[in-house]
Amino acid sequence: MAIKFQYNKTSLQQLEKQLRVRVRTLPIIKNKESALRLEVKRCKNEAVELEERLEKQIQAYEAMFALWNEFDASLIKVKDVHLGVRKIAGVRVPLLENVDFDIRHYSMFSCPKWYADGIHILKTLAQTAIEREFTLAKLGLLEHARKKTTQKVNLFEKVQIPGYQDALRKIKRFMEDEENLSKSSQKILKSIQEKRKEAGQ
Repeated sequence: MAIKFQYNKTSLQQLEKQLRVRVRTLPIIKNKESALRLEVKRCKNEAVELEERLEKQIQAYEAMFALWNEFDASLIKVKDVHLGVRKIAGVRVPLLENVDFDIRHYSMFSCPKWYADGIHILKTLAQTAIEREFTLAKLGLLEHARKKTTQKVNLFEKVQIPGYQDALRKIKRFMEDEENLSKSSQKILKSIQEKRKEAGQ
C-alpha cells in the first residue's frame, strides 16, 4: 500500500498525525487479538468437551436401544431456546441461557415405568446437543473476529506504520535539502553582492 503524500509541511503534519493514531492503536488491537486467541482456545476446548459428553451420553443409552422403539418421541420437544448476548473483546456472541421443553401428558398407568427416565434422558441429550451447537456458533464468530484482528495488526505493524515512517523520512529529507539549497544560494548571492561592492569601491 503506497501512502500518498506531498513534499510540504501540511502533508508532513497529516502523516505524523496518522502515524501517532496507528502507533497508539496498535497495542490495543494486539491486546484484543490475544484476548480473542485465548477465548478461541477456550471455546475449542469447550466444544471438544461437549462433543465427548454427547458421545458418552449416546453410548450409555445404546444398551437400551430395543426399548427406544417402544418410546413415543412426540412426548417431548424443544419449546424455546433462551438466548443472551455477551461481548468478548468487543465481539458480540450468542449465549445460551436455558432451553424450555414441552412435555406432553401421558398416562403413567398405561405407559412403561421407564418413560419418565426416557424423557429425562432425551432432555439431557437435547440440552447437550444445543449447547454444542451454540459453542460451535460462538467459536465461528470468535475465529472470524480473531482473523480480522490479526489482519489489522499485520496491516498496522508491517505495512502502514513503516509506510508512514518512510514517507515522513522522505518529506523531512526533501525539506532539509530544500532548506540547505536555500541557505547555500543565499550565501552565494551574499558573496556575489560583497564582491560587487568591493569591485565598485
